[in-house]
Amino acid sequence: MENKLGLSLKKIERAKSLALNITKPVQYFISCHTTTTIERAALRILGADGVDAENAPVANIAVASLKDSLQYGASMYYINALICQDVSPAELNLKIGKGLDISTIELTKPQKIKNAAAKLIASYKKQIDKNVKHRDKKLEEFKENEKSPLLYIIVATGNIHEDVKQAQAAAEQGADVIAVIRATAQSLLDYVPHGATDEGFCGTYATQENFRIMRAALDEVSEKEQRHIRLVNYCSGLCMPEIAAMGALERLDMMLNDSMYGILFRDINMQRTFVDQHFSRMINSHAGIVINTGEDNYLTTSDAYEKAYTVLASQLINARFAANAGLPPRLTGLGHAFEMDPKMENGFLYELAQARMAREIFPDYPLKYMPPTKFMTGNIFKSYAVNSMFNFASKATGQSIHLLGIFTEAIHTPHMQDRFFAIDNAKYVMNNMAAFFDEIEFKKNGIIAGRAKDVLDQTIEFLKTVKEKGLFNSIEDGLFADVKRDKAGGKGFDGVIKKADDYWNPVEDFLEKELDV
Repeated sequence: MENKLGLSLKKIERAKSLALNITKPVQYFISCHTTTTIERAALRILGADGVDAENAPVANIAVASLKDSLQYGASMYYINALICQDVSPAELNLKIGKGLDISTIELTKPQKIKNAAAKLIASYKKQIDKNVKHRDKKLEEFKENEKSPLLYIIVATGNIHEDVKQAQAAAEQGADVIAVIRATAQSLLDYVPHGATDEGFCGTYATQENFRIMRAALDEVSEKEQRHIRLVNYCSGLCMPEIAAMGALERLDMMLNDSMYGILFRDINMQRTFVDQHFSRMINSHAGIVINTGEDNYLTTSDAYEKAYTVLASQLINARFAANAGLPPRLTGLGHAFEMDPKMENGFLYELAQARMAREIFPDYPLKYMPPTKFMTGNIFKSYAVNSMFNFASKATGQSIHLLGIFTEAIHTPHMQDRFFAIDNAKYVMNNMAAFFDEIEFKKNGIIAGRAKDVLDQTIEFLKTVKEKGLFNSIEDGLFADVKRDKAGGKGFDGVIKKADDYWNPVEDFLEKELDV
């Protein structure tokens, strides 16, 4: 990666070293704890599925029945029930749904449980290997038709079947990535809804069946368009690891999966979130799923110019947590956004500086660039002008994943023609200036290079403060996004469990061995 901004490589390494040291004590905390949703995710991977007569998920029922025994891991009790009842996972799920309490079944010999676990995990591995092989084959087959950045749009009707129509139409118009927005507040549900859904407020419920339906629809349009159309959903909230497991099984390509987003913007307990993100990221990495982090959200609560350094700091911390979970750079899509006040003089130059700085600091990462939203108004002409500048900045600075700006998105779910115009605008701008960045150099002491260097310096000073305070305390003090959260507060704190000395999670053991973490 050409260093056009003249950034100090020594300072970049210093920033990365600070991020490593910031995450170390948190990583130790993660290693000592599990959560109710990690235990449910493990059971799902082992075969737990379905709901009871009141639509309570089998995974939730099984984990809830174990109570204090969760410190030893739920997998042992689920597998023990399979053996003692002499049934398949599907048959056991029906029994649990009808009232079987797996916590009351006397444990059989540990080796029998471990042998059974190995067979169940081998079946899961076979499915994931098949999914990865299929994705890789299609990426290779269609690589000549793929351009950069990938054009990313959203669908969010509430009805998965209507989402399919809009997603296929967008792909035919030129979109490369389709994200199905989740129903409002699903991130706060401590269970995953079951089956296909046809209603949801401001989005569609993330369920395994909905994943399957949309995956099949995008596979169909991929063959027609001769481009691999990527499917995205939201691996965040109280069920982060479970949704990761469902996405892995149904061959999603990307997952929104941030280490701090739920803490800052959904008031989910920080201990719960840090433990959950690690396990979910191991699942994503093993399945070859690209994660997208959420640094763009910082700029909705903080000023994009004054607090730009918090975005870079979060990217560095997110990248470190991702590496701790076995995610290589190619699967770590770090986020940022084009969110400065358009009234600011030279604001576009500062946006270019921020975007190019991220690209030069993270040359091997698929950066996800988010569109202007904070200062957008009902002025359609100005909106298109601002989005055109955003499209220019993205192509000029070498971004990887480009979420299109759609002016009606702040008002209502975009119509198909709104997406068409957004895609058409991006294609026009990016095609007409495709080699622009190869043709220019920055003034050594100019506005753009100077701004990037200043942000890097500010980031290092900020990370020093975070290291001194500790990440938990820094979040409590509101250092990120100007939002304060209590270490023992927020949603889901009661689902954080300290592991017993003889805790056992065969899925975790398998993933750690596969990923060498």
